[in-house]
Amino acid sequence: MTVLDRLAGGLVVSCQAPAGHALRDGAVLARLARAAVDGGAVGIRCGGVGGAPDVAAVRRAVRVPVIGLTKDGDGDVYITPTLRSVAAVVDAGAEVVAVQATGPADAARPDGSTLADLVGAAHRAGRAVMADVSTLDEAVAAAGAGCDAVGTTMAGYTRWTRDRVRGPDLDLLTAVRAALPQVFLVAEGRYHTPDDVRAAFDRGADTVVVGTAITDVSWVTARFAAAAAGRG
Repeated sequence: MTVLDRLAGGLVVSCQAPAGHALRDGAVLARLARAAVDGGAVGIRCGGVGGAPDVAAVRRAVRVPVIGLTKDGDGDVYITPTLRSVAAVVDAGAEVVAVQATGPADAARPDGSTLADLVGAAHRAGRAVMADVSTLDEAVAAAGAGCDAVGTTMAGYTRWTRDRVRGPDLDLLTAVRAALPQVFLVAEGRYHTPDDVRAAFDRGADTVVVGTAITDVSWVTARFAAAAAGRG
């Protein structure tokens, strides 16, 4: 059974926190990951601005597959964007390396590498690669570059999709599944309710990643607080 087989049909929980967030601590995020697994998560996505140390902390805390990443820089491509960041995620113990695959697949990254270079480095280390994309063309290019899984993670977050995507991009899921029937398809990005998760599987997703709605206590509290404030 491959690592992707272990994720198929289940829920992956993203345990990340941006700089300045009250949860911005690797040990805290590792405990959130443990709690998510206790609740039934089949995998954890982690790293983010905490990078490889967060991945390592989560890897020590759980026994389910870990999708690891870093977030580096403020350019168009910032999720595990270099060969060095791939190596760091691998060394931290992630079974799957998430890399951003938006824009042209052959575009040079901050270190001059291409998407295919990153995929090759991860594969040589025995790791699967998840491509974070925002469009169908990017998904097709990522599959062509050898990525093992394609996720809709970046839909609505790239400058060319920001104005057209509000909630979960279910239409992108449908389009990717039709174009790439064999690819391992990950639904990610603004999946906030159980109904969203069910809809993603109905559209052909192999697994669904939920983060904010489960692990961001501030975001969840704000929604309840808004309801309380507007009760009159």
